[in-house]
Amino acid sequence: MKALLLAAGLGTRLRPVTDSIPKALVVYEGRTLLEHSLNHLSLNGINEVIVNVHHFPLMIRDFLLTNNNFGMEISISDESEELLETGGALKKAAWFFSSPEPFVVRNADVISDMDLRLMTAFHRSHRGIATLAVRERDTSRYLLFDEKMKLAGWENRKTGERKITRAVTAYKPLGFSGIQVVSPDIFPLITESGKFSLTDLYLRLSSFAEIYGYPEVNSMWKDIGKF
Repeated sequence: MKALLLAAGLGTRLRPVTDSIPKALVVYEGRTLLEHSLNHLSLNGINEVIVNVHHFPLMIRDFLLTNNNFGMEISISDESEELLETGGALKKAAWFFSSPEPFVVRNADVISDMDLRLMTAFHRSHRGIATLAVRERDTSRYLLFDEKMKLAGWENRKTGERKITRAVTAYKPLGFSGIQVVSPDIFPLITESGKFSLTDLYLRLSSFAEIYGYPEVNSMWKDIGKF
């Protein structure tokens, strides 16, 4: 199994620290966020990873080289010329996922010990295009699911904006945890180009394709996007 590690963000919520280093190299509890993420993937049997870079990309390359890629097979998806956001990053890295096997997409600023093997088993059994780790938590933006945990919309409670892709009896709002399992069947369905978000892609696809929420209630999880 392979993974895409999203590490290209500017880390604006972590300024001024990220004025001089990339977000992925911010240290949390003695280790960089990049190390935490790679270790999580490795502990779940994932050792082939592609890391997207944009903000101080050479620092991430040098860090990985100095540490011998932490014993993993790591490729780089270089977005130095243009930050492509999460959806654009996935599209650019499509070449890395040439097999029919599902793969993990993971934010680098999330600390988690979630069992990715169990999540992948859920994804395989439900046969959706994507499975998104979610939990009940306070946030300004929520993904909305139906009674079968299929994605049906999104809302921003700070701005009042709401996007409904399927009409259902009741919507369950859950916060996205920054970890997902994706089937390569998604690539032919991506018509967007340039920079775009995975959230917008999933909302468009959810009107005709099955995208599931995976409630991960028993794992440790922290968003280190800000101090």
